Amino acid sequence: MEELFFSYLNILLSTALLFLVKLFLFTNNNRKKKLPPSPPALPFIGHLYLFKNPLHHTLARISARYGPITFLRFGSRPVVVVNSGAVAEECFTTHDLAFANRVQLPSKKQITSKYDAIGAANYGPHWRNARRIAAVALLSTHRLLLSSNARTEEVRHMARGLLLNWKKIAGSQGSTFVRVELKSRLFELSLNVMMRMMAGKRYFGEAAEGSEDARRFREVVEEIFGMGGATTLSDFLPILGLFQGVNKEMKRLIAVIDDFSQRLVDEHKKENKDSQGERKKKTIIDHLLSLRETEPDSYSDQTIKSICMNLLMAGTDTTSNTVEWAISLLLNNPHTLTKVAAEIKTRVGNERLIDESDLSNLPYLHCILKETLRLYPGGPLLLPHESRDDIVLNNYDIPRGTMLLVNAYSIHRDLATWDEPDKFRPERFEENKGEEKYMIAFGNGRRRCPGEGLAIREVGIMLGTLLQCFEWKRVGDKAVDLGEGSGLSLPKAMRLKAMYKPRETMARVLMGYLD
Repeated sequence: MEELFFSYLNILLSTALLFLVKLFLFTNNNRKKKLPPSPPALPFIGHLYLFKNPLHHTLARISARYGPITFLRFGSRPVVVVNSGAVAEECFTTHDLAFANRVQLPSKKQITSKYDAIGAANYGPHWRNARRIAAVALLSTHRLLLSSNARTEEVRHMARGLLLNWKKIAGSQGSTFVRVELKSRLFELSLNVMMRMMAGKRYFGEAAEGSEDARRFREVVEEIFGMGGATTLSDFLPILGLFQGVNKEMKRLIAVIDDFSQRLVDEHKKENKDSQGERKKKTIIDHLLSLRETEPDSYSDQTIKSICMNLLMAGTDTTSNTVEWAISLLLNNPHTLTKVAAEIKTRVGNERLIDESDLSNLPYLHCILKETLRLYPGGPLLLPHESRDDIVLNNYDIPRGTMLLVNAYSIHRDLATWDEPDKFRPERFEENKGEEKYMIAFGNGRRRCPGEGLAIREVGIMLGTLLQCFEWKRVGDKAVDLGEGSGLSLPKAMRLKAMYKPRETMARVLMGYLD
């Protein structure tokens, strides 16, 4: 036991010595550079002592004191934080290639398939191929049109569930509003949409898959999202990795998802062929398997599984959060709620259900989506970039290997750019004053999210259907609590509970469509 103690002590002291040498050399090197302003740092931990959740608020407070671009150290890792739209624009235009790499944190290795996922891969041939697959083969306008029925059907199933829930509670009292907790229903809907698009299966609600596999899949996905995707201290203080070890729970969950995904791919290899043996391109997996026939090296099983996992993780929690925020904001601004409901009634009517093709004819609904994403972007901090070269940014020297954190939340609420930045006012996007160029909810530059088109369609049809089919009001007289929870996808601190009842004419349309 004593020998083991001294072995650990030796490792600790040796690592500490190496860290101090590295810190000394780094500091000495950077005395020659003009770095951005920085708060006082502590030995070993750097600026980690300053951080409190949520991180985007902490970084905004630092920026308010030290300026729109600041230099920090997360343990041993140099970090530059940008809280200015103009500086962010410089990062993603002039220096877009220099910041094209991703920060590959040890805690993300498992969930990103050893950094092969499109959002985690460094710039290079592998990333360019993955980006091409996503942008052309999966998320192009043509492919999104082909998958629109799956999204629309799932949204209508959710609306039907709300209607049946209302009938069960309200009974014959036709004018009664009933209470509903929306987040869980929106999360299930988002998962169903992604799984329908990927594999042609649904796992929640009416007519869901009833197998043991489906039950286990739901449990595992909920556990992964429940972990919040947070980083660990050992990402920035490697010495802690000696004592924390591997995150066994996350590793186990990823293994379960990987096995599940492999069986889905195997199922689609055997099925979904017509009488001539040609593959039916109904789902994302089917389409990727058909592309494998001409490009086998680009579409391995691992690549297909990685793409599916990336879509699932990126397009589920963020989507449901955005719709929940939008409904919350509308409930606190009833005049806006009335205005958008009137637009839908005028331009779509009440004799049929809204469809994705209607979204382009609903400009005010789009303004509401933009304003919601401005105030509560799905990722308040953009996914971290890493500099590939030494560069000069806004007259400051940025060393190679520096993490870039862009605070989208702060940029979207910058008083220098936006009038009344903390106020929910969708009309600002009708005025076209040019601020929209600083909207970076989906990132910018070559690493901009390729799923933006899908996200806008999905959130649009979800929100549009809820507003067309139901009347909404707050529970009681108090405003909806807009407190922010912890997590990378900016959830609400308190799940939204709202009162609703079906619009009489739309209830008949909804029941008639799905019967």
